[in-house]
Amino acid sequence: MIVEMRTGAAPEEINGVVERARSLELGTQLNVGTHKTVIALLGNNTGQIATEIFAVLPGVESVTRIMKPYKLSAREFKPENTVVSIGGVEIGGRRIVVMAGPCAVESEAQLMETARMVKEAGASVLRGGAYKPRTSPFSFQGLKKAGLELLDRARKLYGIPVITEVVDTQDIISVSKYSDILQVGSRNMQNFTLLTSLGQRKCPVVLKRGFACTITEWLTAADYLLAEGNENVILCERGIRTFEDSTRFSLDILSIPVIKKYSHLPVIVDPSHASGHYSLVPSLAKAAVAAGADGLLIEVHPNPKEALVDGVQSLTPENFACLMQELRPVAESVGRYI
Repeated sequence: MIVEMRTGAAPEEINGVVERARSLELGTQLNVGTHKTVIALLGNNTGQIATEIFAVLPGVESVTRIMKPYKLSAREFKPENTVVSIGGVEIGGRRIVVMAGPCAVESEAQLMETARMVKEAGASVLRGGAYKPRTSPFSFQGLKKAGLELLDRARKLYGIPVITEVVDTQDIISVSKYSDILQVGSRNMQNFTLLTSLGQRKCPVVLKRGFACTITEWLTAADYLLAEGNENVILCERGIRTFEDSTRFSLDILSIPVIKKYSHLPVIVDPSHASGHYSLVPSLAKAAVAAGADGLLIEVHPNPKEALVDGVQSLTPENFACLMQELRPVAESVGRYI
């Protein structure tokens, strides 16, 4: 249930709604906008409570039931777009933010060379995996803490924010020490214990869509982060599993305008994991920008043939620089820039 206060509602009127909600054993979350405040009423029994209870309170303009399972990520709760700021980089504004780097941190030489070249090409954020959850337990699992230390060294040397994946609640504090953005991978999208802990941490989070999850399930998972007071949530479309087997996954381009319609959260796209092959990445990246994505998450490796993880879907630094040039007119055509 959403309670929209009148423009200029007094603090005591807003508090009156909050106190009434508490008396009914409902939780509340406030979206304090420039002109008015919107209050989300949260709880298992909201469907049993008449809207008239809140409609008659002083300062209330309207009361609306949200029938969708997601609440805090819905546009009804926050009509304006959320912009997440990391080290001066804004995700969700006019600029298309490109995050690029190796799928896995393998060595200092590999990471530093990649960091230098992707930044020179125009990337705003360096990506790199220190912890790598893999389908097989015998595959390379990442350098872990040593990988985090290398990412920290790269961000300090090149002055670029870093994004890396966190896979366990016990690693959140240590990973956030070395990284500016914490990524929740596709397999962990519905790891609600992890999401709750990340929500309490308040750090910027990229929430990847589960490869077998609907958009509704994705946005409901985002509510776990938002419910703990973390407003720095970024969604990432990375492809879903369908009957199609000619590509690694099927990139759901339609999810971008759907998210923009029903949610206020920024959404980026990972064309590397969706395609599974470097030759397909540029086309998907351009399509994502044209469809309204706020950013891209692209895998780049100085020598993909020697990559320990996902070399076949990684761009060389030279190909990445070429793609960045090709993306600029696409971004301009939809009123954005790289």
